[in-house]
Amino acid sequence: MEVKRRTAKILVTKLSSVSEKTRTEALCELRLISKNDSESRSIIADAGAIPYLAETLYSPSPMSQENATATLLNLSISSRESLMSTRGLLDAISHALRNSSSPLTTQCAAATIFSLLTDESFRPIIGHKRDIVFALIDVIRDAKSVPRSIKDALKALFGIALYPLNRATMIELGAVPALFSLVVKDGRVGVVEDATAVIAQIAGCEESGDAFRKVSGIGVLVDLLDSSTGSSGRTKENAVSGLLNLVQCGGEDIKNNVREIGLRVFDGIQDVAENGGEKGKSKAAELLKVLDAWSDGLPNLRCDSTVYGVNEF
Repeated sequence: MEVKRRTAKILVTKLSSVSEKTRTEALCELRLISKNDSESRSIIADAGAIPYLAETLYSPSPMSQENATATLLNLSISSRESLMSTRGLLDAISHALRNSSSPLTTQCAAATIFSLLTDESFRPIIGHKRDIVFALIDVIRDAKSVPRSIKDALKALFGIALYPLNRATMIELGAVPALFSLVVKDGRVGVVEDATAVIAQIAGCEESGDAFRKVSGIGVLVDLLDSSTGSSGRTKENAVSGLLNLVQCGGEDIKNNVREIGLRVFDGIQDVAENGGEKGKSKAAELLKVLDAWSDGLPNLRCDSTVYGVNEF
């Protein structure tokens, strides 16, 4: 253990060297150690590496940015408190997302955000950083983004949306059209599943109604429940959750739209109720009750912002 501490201190000291070569070599070694030795992650953090790694995210060097973001991602697995307590860390990650020198930098930066979001107490803090939210949305709507970058950004957005008060901000910054564009145009099963997971979360706020209406979102979710579209089981469960959240939190117009369109895919919802996962079955059964109540002229709805109804990543 003592050897690991001495090694970490030596490498961290090298991060402050005036020699770029020395700094780069130290970064590469820290990345490898933090990847292969889980015990060393907290040791590296305690040795004072995080401020140097954060500063390196502003480097124009692709290799330096990649190694720094990858190391931060590795450290975030066991040292989230240390990362979040480092002044300027979130700003540095935001810069890396907005000024990424490579796809790997984007992926590691987004994955680090998602890792930090696994701690519930950090969700309101990160969600308050509008530049981070906007940068993640920009990743998923950029035609040049590679699939892995999109998936990592979607995971981060999912984590942000788990905190109800973040959803309105996400909508304001353009998340809804970006997400539905992926669902309609991308076609890759994994991307569509992840995008609909975020959509289902965002649907759980009052602001979702107008945003979904502008992109014909209800119709898209309904189409995903049609057997002819060939949607995966997880995508169907997310569509059910999204529709349920919309009717519970949207305005009267949204509720009427779901009623009018949703009744056409009664069989699709029933299929999820019978064959979905535990959460999917529960949400589908609840949505079926809502539709039945409407069909009897007895709507009985409430807004519950804690309804998530999606499978976690």
